[in-house]
Amino acid sequence: MTTHPSVESPPPASDTEKSRAFLHPGLKVPFILIVACFAAWGLAGNLTDPLVSVFGSVFSMSALQSSLVQFAYYGAYFALAIPAAWINAQLGYKGGVLIGLLLAATGGLLFFPASQVMTYTMFLIALFTLAAGLSILETSANPFVMAMGPEHNATRRLNFAQAFNPVGSNLGVLLAAIFILPHVNPATAEDRAALTQSELETMQSAELQAVMGPYIVLALLYIALAIAIGMARLPKHRPLMADPKGEAQVLPGNRLVRLMKNRRYSFGVIAQFFNIAAQTCIWTFTLHYMMENIGADATVAGYWLQASLLVFLVSRFVMVALMGRFDPRRLMTIMCIVGVGLSVIAVVSGNIIGAVAIVLLSACISLLFPTIYGIALQGLGPDTKYGAAGLVMAIVGGALVPLIQGWVIDISSAQVSYLVVTVCFLVIVAYGFYVLKVAPLASEEPPAEAESAGLDSPRE
Repeated sequence: MTTHPSVESPPPASDTEKSRAFLHPGLKVPFILIVACFAAWGLAGNLTDPLVSVFGSVFSMSALQSSLVQFAYYGAYFALAIPAAWINAQLGYKGGVLIGLLLAATGGLLFFPASQVMTYTMFLIALFTLAAGLSILETSANPFVMAMGPEHNATRRLNFAQAFNPVGSNLGVLLAAIFILPHVNPATAEDRAALTQSELETMQSAELQAVMGPYIVLALLYIALAIAIGMARLPKHRPLMADPKGEAQVLPGNRLVRLMKNRRYSFGVIAQFFNIAAQTCIWTFTLHYMMENIGADATVAGYWLQASLLVFLVSRFVMVALMGRFDPRRLMTIMCIVGVGLSVIAVVSGNIIGAVAIVLLSACISLLFPTIYGIALQGLGPDTKYGAAGLVMAIVGGALVPLIQGWVIDISSAQVSYLVVTVCFLVIVAYGFYVLKVAPLASEEPPAEAESAGLDSPRE
């Protein structure tokens, strides 16, 4: 099966229709399938967040040690982003999506042997493999969606696709709350230490079997998506196709220099690092905050996390609507300023008010990833595939910064640890002011006679 078979071209559209279209002709079905991938990797990410608390209980570890879950997950994103860019250059975005889905499915299936071996290391290997596939998938799918229509509305199109990511996120947390968290024994580390080796292994086996189930189902979902996308036909739009010869002519040795000198892009990578750090910290340690400050048990704390993700879901669609009327840069900056205020409230209150503030933080981060991504990639032309990889590598913020917050929890409290989130928002506020002042976006309404050629056409 060829990766990019051609189909019969639809009747040519006028220049005005092309400039105002949301998608290029013939891409409706592929777009729907790729949007489904956004939900699918959201499901994995937020199914994984509660595992920090779960493994901390099952293996009697500190918050810092259990935070290695996020280090393995987001570290894989960092490690596989550049290989994913190479895959996209050689096979096109569709090839990258397929490879990512199948590798992620392999990681999900590895949860079965991990549940039998019952070691933390084996679960980290499974998570790393799963996230490695998702790194390739995300590095491919984000620019894929942006290239599916005119460049002037690429950021809004990506925000629309990303709006379905929290649909999966909510399902992930719901699956964790129903199928994983209730099966975690509330025994403390001291209680577990008092058990015989046989009793402890029996308890751990039941807990880890509960962890395994949702990931096996997730693997089957990824396989089904890969089959559907593999069967979908793509029209020959140049930005969607593999172009190894064209990539080779770009002089790879100078690519990094060009990208680093593009301040809107390089500062965008930094902002994305702290965005993912903030998002991961907020959701990973919600359980710790709720259990420590309002006396919630693991199940009730899980529902607080569910509420946070519902806020994220609704806010994503609200932000897409607002972007039709307001400057995305201004919306991003305002929401991050609000995020600074809410995270400070969480630190100083330490009660139900702080808990509500943490839930509302999800509204502040709802638009950040696709907005930063779209702003930073704009105008990169033939450097887009590798620029996209750099922005996905910035996801390593979700691996590193939660370790810092976990350390702060160990030496102080979950309440104080949300100062880490405050710092993350402040960095993104600085990026917002920068792009508002010196890095204008492309016009939302290009001249009627202008024909957009997608992301492979560099802009001045």
